[in-house]
Amino acid sequence: MSAVAVMTTTETHNLTEQCDWFTEHNRTEPRVTERLDAAGCLFLSILPYGQAVPALIWIFVLLSLFSFLVNGLTLFGLGRSEDLSWEPRVAFFKNLILSDLMQTVTFAPPVIHSLVWRRTMAFSVWCYVQYFVGATTIFSSLVTITCMALERYLYVCHAIHYLVILTRVRLRLALHLIWVYSVSISAINMTLLHTGKEQKNERLTRGLLCEPDIMEEHMGFPRAAAVFRKVIGSLTLLLCLLTHAFSYVRMYQDARKAMIPFNAVNTAARKTVLFYCGMLFLQLLPVLLKVAADALWEVEGTVAMMSSQHHGVPKAKPAPTATAAALHMSLLMGLLVPPCINPLVYGLRNVEMRQALISLARRWTDRRGVELRGVEGMRNVRQNGAQAG
Repeated sequence: MSAVAVMTTTETHNLTEQCDWFTEHNRTEPRVTERLDAAGCLFLSILPYGQAVPALIWIFVLLSLFSFLVNGLTLFGLGRSEDLSWEPRVAFFKNLILSDLMQTVTFAPPVIHSLVWRRTMAFSVWCYVQYFVGATTIFSSLVTITCMALERYLYVCHAIHYLVILTRVRLRLALHLIWVYSVSISAINMTLLHTGKEQKNERLTRGLLCEPDIMEEHMGFPRAAAVFRKVIGSLTLLLCLLTHAFSYVRMYQDARKAMIPFNAVNTAARKTVLFYCGMLFLQLLPVLLKVAADALWEVEGTVAMMSSQHHGVPKAKPAPTATAAALHMSLLMGLLVPPCINPLVYGLRNVEMRQALISLARRWTDRRGVELRGVEGMRNVRQNGAQAG
């Protein structure tokens, strides 16, 4: 990895000088088409500081490994635990872990590959797969944490009717509806993408991942797809925020009412609400970054369109601006943050889940100890039999 990722300052400077030629006026000149690597130039426009690339590679690798390890062990532990298998919150938590694992598998390898080879992503069939699966998992995670907030509200504020409201049939229906909604949104958006004019001659993208803006740019900026994605995404985000606000405000109010007769302040409830609000911000960080990126793309697209109309000729795609490049890299890192913190927030922080995982680990170690003692006993019996013979 180091041999590929490390680039000397002189090589970076030389590549920077060569990429200065990579403009709309001389893109077809022999010096450009023969000597320059277009994907490398686009990568350099996103990450002009070559010294930061190795650090980014390690960050993405560590985030990916941590996500796989924590989510995998938590899902395995919950699957083997009989004490928690019937609880609705555990069912939603398993669904969230599944979405997080799919999200990590979809996003992390392409980004690491692009960083290692210092090239932007080439447009291929994998872009469509990545876009569809990525959008599905993001919407699934967003709707799942919304359902988890409602489940906690019902558990705390309507404990008497909790099991009557959240029956097994309704729980199974809710999980199915989460995936039906997520897959439907992705399928509709994928269909609307093809209403634009695909730039078949352009096989390179301006990013390390086929995110929505990159896909829409390659497909000729279909307006219907962009509007649908932004409207549905904003409505889903708004629903998530309103649901969390309603649920945790009501839970905090009930906790305060319980302490009023004792003339005390429920500090634990306040800390819990603040903690989950902070974790919600981290979980929604990729979505918030995407909203900021969408606003930036709208401004830049309007400016480019006005400039094109003013000059009377269409302009080639410019290199990404510094702000767009920073938002792109921030979005890529933000996409791997929720899969890393979700198991810690909803799993290991919960006392019952933590105890169930610890007891499962103890049972596994005890079983291994019994097996090892059995093997040692068999060896001793054989040795004693051999000595007696």
